[in-house]
Amino acid sequence: MAGMKVKSPSLFRPSAEAPERGGTYYDRQEVRNHFEREQALFHALPGLLHHAIENAPFFKDHLRDLDPDLIVDRGTLATLPLMRRSQGNVAVNGPFCGWAATPKSRLAKIYASPGQIYDPEGSRLDYWRLARAMFAAEFKPGQPVLNSLSYHLTALGSMAESGARALGCPVIPAGDALADVQAQILADLEIYAYAGKASFLLRILREGRRRRLPQQSLQTALVIGDGLNLAAREEIRRKFGIMTFHAYVTTDLGLIAYETVAQGELLVDESVIVELVDPTSGKPVAAGRTGEVVVTAFNPDYPLIRFATGDYAVALKGESACGRTNMRIRLVERRESPPSHAGQV
Repeated sequence: MAGMKVKSPSLFRPSAEAPERGGTYYDRQEVRNHFEREQALFHALPGLLHHAIENAPFFKDHLRDLDPDLIVDRGTLATLPLMRRSQGNVAVNGPFCGWAATPKSRLAKIYASPGQIYDPEGSRLDYWRLARAMFAAEFKPGQPVLNSLSYHLTALGSMAESGARALGCPVIPAGDALADVQAQILADLEIYAYAGKASFLLRILREGRRRRLPQQSLQTALVIGDGLNLAAREEIRRKFGIMTFHAYVTTDLGLIAYETVAQGELLVDESVIVELVDPTSGKPVAAGRTGEVVVTAFNPDYPLIRFATGDYAVALKGESACGRTNMRIRLVERRESPPSHAGQV
């Protein structure tokens, strides 16, 4: 890509490593030691910054006078200004607000968000990186997935579909309506896995039970959109025997973090840098304190750098019992839920 100083190409291809067939982890990135992971991320970061400044109009001003080669660790990253959705100005910078670094003609899909901001999608396999979360949720190649996320203007349905296809799962693109129809689909096609809201899955399961439809094929669910709805998730587990796994996703960033068999925590995705910061100063909060989730995403089409999500989380000490070694967080608060086609889920 013109103007892009790629120092670690694999970080721009989050799914470059194939999943371990029958293995415990999606790839070896999940079990790197802290030093190796930080070294890889911050070795690649200057290239991402150069690329953003040279190809995305917003960053030419937002990061003016920056020498990207000096941003080499979390301390220097924290000196960069935050960016927020509210800064998007379609009238001045066009439909992508100057954030996109790839011309419209070279994109695969374009999604609409509130405030007439548009989000791009390129053509890479598993573009939004949900395959990792699905693997952790025990989705299995060849087993059908009921995708009950919206396909209407939003990236959500496409996110889940591309992740499932990367794992080799056939997908039923059901969308987020008609629970009665989806209850019948679940029974007829012996659905193994589900992607969507916990509250909607509960409606499907209740409808199927009311009609005495078989449901025993459904073994796992990746919950996107209402992962903090613990009451619904517990009812699904207790009454229907189905484990749920939370994927923390936004439609501008894709996967940020995901839940594993070590329930109650979220593991940060391997292709983003997550900071927890004071929303006013933009500086990292002290260990154990709640901070706003700020994400830098290694996406050459949409290089969002220190993107403030409006969500709040706390970092957990130590490594996960599941064996993965990346940063662990616990979400404390999501910003107010928007309409189904909105940019935050």
